[in-house]
Amino acid sequence: MGNLRIRSRHQPYEIAVLAAAPLCGILMMILNVRPTSVQTSMPEPIQIAWELGLIAVGVGGLLGILWPGRLSTGLGLELAAVLVLGTLTGMYTVALLVMSGRNSIVATSFVMAVTVGSLWRAGQIAIDLRRLARACEFVTYEQLQAGVT
Repeated sequence: MGNLRIRSRHQPYEIAVLAAAPLCGILMMILNVRPTSVQTSMPEPIQIAWELGLIAVGVGGLLGILWPGRLSTGLGLELAAVLVLGTLTGMYTVALLVMSGRNSIVATSFVMAVTVGSLWRAGQIAIDLRRLARACEFVTYEQLQAGVT
């Protein structure tokens, strides 16, 4: 079968972004302050969902990375978090571009990098989950209980 290679779940940039996401969401809710582009381009319910999404993404993603149980469960939580993070940052990128145009090139580029990085990481996790599923096909339950791989 060969060696099973799962990419590290402890990637500093991903952890930093996932830690910052709920902080941003909580601060926006508590202080009732949102970026002008978001206020102007998104209806109020979408703004609230966006803030709650940031909180959920951060908590869920960090929970997935630190998950003490089955590797597949942790990877699944992390996958969901980075997919939603890519969506949320993509929404913000569109809001920036629509509202500020060329004046937002620097901010848009930076936020778009988070979007691309999130979706890239999601692809890595999907590949890892597929590898893990294939590896499980070759190992019996008795082997797992005995610790033989």
